[in-house]
Amino acid sequence: MPPAPPRRFSLADLTPGYFAGVMATGIISIGAQLKGFALLASILFWAALVFYLVLLVLNVTRLVRHPRRMMQDFRDPSRAFGFFTFIAATDVLAAALLGIGFAPISGALLVVAVLTWLVFGYVIPWTAVLGSARRPMLDTANGTWFIWAVASQSIAVVAAGLETMIPALRQLLAMLAVLAWSIGLILYAACAVFVMLRVMLYRFEPEQFDPPYWVAMGAVAISVVAGARIVEMDDAPMIDVTRELIAGVSVVLWAFATWLIPVLLAVGIWRHVVHRVPLRYEPTLWSLVFPFGMYAVAGIYLGRADRLPIVEIVGDSWYWAALLAWTLTALAMLRDIVRRFVGSIRTRPTAPVDVPSH
Repeated sequence: MPPAPPRRFSLADLTPGYFAGVMATGIISIGAQLKGFALLASILFWAALVFYLVLLVLNVTRLVRHPRRMMQDFRDPSRAFGFFTFIAATDVLAAALLGIGFAPISGALLVVAVLTWLVFGYVIPWTAVLGSARRPMLDTANGTWFIWAVASQSIAVVAAGLETMIPALRQLLAMLAVLAWSIGLILYAACAVFVMLRVMLYRFEPEQFDPPYWVAMGAVAISVVAGARIVEMDDAPMIDVTRELIAGVSVVLWAFATWLIPVLLAVGIWRHVVHRVPLRYEPTLWSLVFPFGMYAVAGIYLGRADRLPIVEIVGDSWYWAALLAWTLTALAMLRDIVRRFVGSIRTRPTAPVDVPSH
């Protein structure tokens, strides 16, 4: 049978988690910065920025044209937590700008991220979980829930990086960094409990193990980066009482993220090789690329911050796997966009042509 024609792009169906593409592109850019690949870092940063602006326009347009569909996403536990990718994407861009010294713009992006985090952090759990009349609802828990923790840790990363550049706000930024890091860990633990209960209490089909489950590792990896950044911060009361604790916990978290990789790879083989679930492009694939890049950056950053050369070597080597994953996913996305565009042209109705009779 011939392959099914590609579906036309539908703005109403735009997934809330598409900002994971910006997160993935931005973190690969930051990894290139850390490795000294200035040209690659610059290209990827501009690609992430364009990606971010396009998605911003599409989401605002969707809110105006399809407000009911967007509100449905806020009430859907399986999709609502994808909105947190906007916060993490904003912070990834801010972190990339920090690496090249643009502190004022990074600070402005951090303000946007914090305000959105405060709103979404209370609204989404209420609309999607606590305020839902559906019971039981553990069967809706999935990998996107971990993005809640990622958003919190992304704020910690940027706040810790800005602390050394804006001495006047040192106390405030130190408190924000430790607060966001701590909340991120608690949120990760809570989401892990919910997802594990779902796996144990409900039948888990191979199709349901989608790429966002890799965020379980990515959330740990970004916690490592946030912790390493906090350890490097200048002296402040909030930092002085937590520095040693955060440094030790960051090493433990890196070890756990490392342990998770073979587990997730094995489940991927179970899904695609054993059960032959087709591996095709979907927007959620970016949720797999981001953890790849985040683990590489975590290893490089933690290795340098805590003087752990083996950890740095692991992160340095893993970066190439992350870059390969990003390249393949980006090419697949471009191919999907072209196929949808061509398909929409071919299926577009044409006006009838009058043929004169003789």
